[in-house]
Amino acid sequence: MLKRYCIRIMMTCLLAIALCVTWNAFTGVSLLEIVKKYEGTSAKEVHAAEVKRNVAPSKEVINALEQANDWSKYRSIEMTATGYTSGIESTGKRPGHPEYGITYSGVKAKRDLYSTIAADLRVFPIGTILFVPGYGYGVVADKGGAIKGNRLDLYYDTVKDVYSQWGKKKVNVYVVKIGNGKFSEEELTMLNQDETMQVFRGQYLKQR
Repeated sequence: MLKRYCIRIMMTCLLAIALCVTWNAFTGVSLLEIVKKYEGTSAKEVHAAEVKRNVAPSKEVINALEQANDWSKYRSIEMTATGYTSGIESTGKRPGHPEYGITYSGVKAKRDLYSTIAADLRVFPIGTILFVPGYGYGVVADKGGAIKGNRLDLYYDTVKDVYSQWGKKKVNVYVVKIGNGKFSEEELTMLNQDETMQVFRGQYLKQR
């Protein structure tokens, strides 16, 4: 009985090999190339879906957010703000690194209506919500070796965005809420999906 099964398995393997050889002979394309192409396409589709879910606010949306509140009611602090990305130029990590794109809080770095930002945690604990004119809402989810005192690092998806949309500025930021030292992916999602924010999301999507 065992011998019969072994023969069947061997015949199946030989048939599969024969089919692969025949396919390669007729098409000039190996099955390995097809698999690699499929994997590459799938990765691009996943990345595109992630980008689509994120909303990088336009200047018009940021201005609308700024005008929607009376910021004189909030404490303001002058900060020096720079931009950063998840890439090697900012974090020393490349795609494929297990901690690539992950902030100190454990939340994925994100540019959205509420974005993740880095601060000196002695000044602003993890979970602190700030409003940064010209950038929008930022939640402190990260820290950095060079981020000391009244300094912020604002997250952007690309280096091009950092230089074209921000660079380095001194700006009066508004303290919306002081954090308790913790922040989760679920909390970030809730902030971005809050009903009061969807009108701004709708404005952005119409502009695209």
